[in-house]
Amino acid sequence: MNSFQALRRIIHGTAQAHKRSVTFGIPTVTRPFFPSHFATHSRTESSTLESSPRQNTEPKKTMDYQDWTKERLLERVRELEAQLKTQSQSQSQPSQPTTATPPVVASQLLPTAATSTTAEEAGEPPKKKQKKKSTGIDPSRYTTRLIALKLSYLGKNYGGFEHSGYSSVPSIEEELWKALVKGCLITPADPSKIDFSPFEYSKCGRTDRGVSAFGQVISIRVRSNRPPPPKPEQPEEDVVMGGSPEQEQQQPTTTGKDGKKQQQKQQKPKKEWEDIVDEINYPKVLNRLLPPDIKVLAWAPTLPEGFSARFSCYERQYRYFFTNPSMAPTLLAPGEKPGRLDIAAMKKAAKYFEGLHDFRNFCKVDGGKQISNFQRRIFECDIEEVKEQDLGGVNWWGGEDKGKVYYFHVRGSAFLWHQIRHMVAIIFNVGQGLEQPEVVRELLDVERNGRKPGYIMAEEVPLVLWDCVFPKRPEIVTGDGEKKVLSESEDERAFMHDPDFKGEIKFKDDGVDWVWLGEDQPGNLMGSNGLVDQLWEYWHERKMDELLSGLLLQQVATRADLTKKLGKEEPLPKKNGKENLQRVYKGGNVTRSSGVYVPVMKKELMPTPVEINHKWAQSKGFKDSEDMANTKNWRSVIKANKAAEKAAAAAGDKPE
Repeated sequence: MNSFQALRRIIHGTAQAHKRSVTFGIPTVTRPFFPSHFATHSRTESSTLESSPRQNTEPKKTMDYQDWTKERLLERVRELEAQLKTQSQSQSQPSQPTTATPPVVASQLLPTAATSTTAEEAGEPPKKKQKKKSTGIDPSRYTTRLIALKLSYLGKNYGGFEHSGYSSVPSIEEELWKALVKGCLITPADPSKIDFSPFEYSKCGRTDRGVSAFGQVISIRVRSNRPPPPKPEQPEEDVVMGGSPEQEQQQPTTTGKDGKKQQQKQQKPKKEWEDIVDEINYPKVLNRLLPPDIKVLAWAPTLPEGFSARFSCYERQYRYFFTNPSMAPTLLAPGEKPGRLDIAAMKKAAKYFEGLHDFRNFCKVDGGKQISNFQRRIFECDIEEVKEQDLGGVNWWGGEDKGKVYYFHVRGSAFLWHQIRHMVAIIFNVGQGLEQPEVVRELLDVERNGRKPGYIMAEEVPLVLWDCVFPKRPEIVTGDGEKKVLSESEDERAFMHDPDFKGEIKFKDDGVDWVWLGEDQPGNLMGSNGLVDQLWEYWHERKMDELLSGLLLQQVATRADLTKKLGKEEPLPKKNGKENLQRVYKGGNVTRSSGVYVPVMKKELMPTPVEINHKWAQSKGFKDSEDMANTKNWRSVIKANKAAEKAAAAAGDKPE
């Protein structure tokens, strides 16, 4: 259970306590808001909180906190606790005998001239005038436009890109929503509820928790500075203009109703609207409001017709970064593999991924998605060195090789859930010498190996969504080596998923005309408090952490004289009677000790995707996944059934 779920539980419990107190007169004792009181998740609450007993037992409306921001949830907790405190205080006061009193009229509540006194006469300081609370802008006064934004973010501190309401940490979408609302770029009816649907919103990739992006793309309709279309001109009376005789001769005149000549008001010609210069600088506005690890790099003022950040993208590029050595080169136990990775073997294994394959053994299958087609095309897959990067002087193992930084590079049309991290996990096993490169080819042969072995996927933090490509028209290279640019009538997606197509598909020309921050005004990028200045501060802080921790590691590793052996050597740990503590690298900071390594193809097999889909469909009341697929709008049916179950449960809790 996470803190977001617990927060909703607090709200639900507080509301239910208030409901019992006002319905049955039961005194309620409030308790402070501490994480130790967190319980399970709940999404319902009474929509009205009354202060007097009520006999009406009609079912109340429910409130859905699923899309609320964390700040709004905390505010709601404070509101409910304040109401409970007031209620408990009123119930704890002794009841007084009531006597009939004449009604009080409004005139009796108003001070008369004889009795009223000012604050100055009473010796009290004058009260400060309260500032009027800003109510935002009037959206009817502004035009809107559909734009695309290219985002970058470091995902370590976030619960993924997409807002779900279940994560204990905020999502990228939540931070983006708050910046868009605060900058008045969107004007939702309820700013506390995250709902992008009214703004023609789409996103290119849904990165998981901890995953970063340097080229994420979204499209959204936002407020614009473009003036609204002119209203029909209304006839206006001419205005008499004073001036010198020379000016009067230059200005046109008309004859008024009284027969006197009147000069017409001259209007300056309106300046022609410039699409970028006169528009809101969207990246600059958002970067001022976003956290330091989320930034907008560019925006696109003009988009192709029917543009969708999700469906118009034909290539997504990912990079997974790692070091070599992959782990600390410590003293090895018998049979343990060293921390150095075999880059040549990893490159050979990576090449087996290229082309069109069924990746059911390289992903996480979710019955709720009911995916039956696991074929995806990989355009390129390789291991590349990050130039001019090393391990920052950490080299206690000797030799001239100070270690290097690499990345697993993959380009494809689309990817399955956790597909990259599964691919990287197998590549690391090959690099450690635990598997042969041909294990990739075996796992891709789903006719022989239709059940995924239960291996552990790689860690999430080193993974980066590097870029998203929106080409004008892709270029294909046939199996015979012939180059061809696809025409408008040819469907490029047909080539991507055609198992008989043996050539390549290359995307060169970007179909989106990006305006990068700094191209509008260089100071927005390189000036004081520009984007580079902001990112420098963020990088420099972490660079100092890297430098100090690296120097500490180097000093500690080289200070002791290991030849002395002054103490008694401890026996090596054993598993199944064998001295073997194999460490397996999975891309994270901590290596996994697996004991005796079990080859991937000999691990326990998982259920097939068909079995997983059937089981999930049956849990929702269907016969199997085929029955659910044949049901029209089956997701709506599931939601309706769930709502009916909640209503029945609520009806059963009604007081008699």
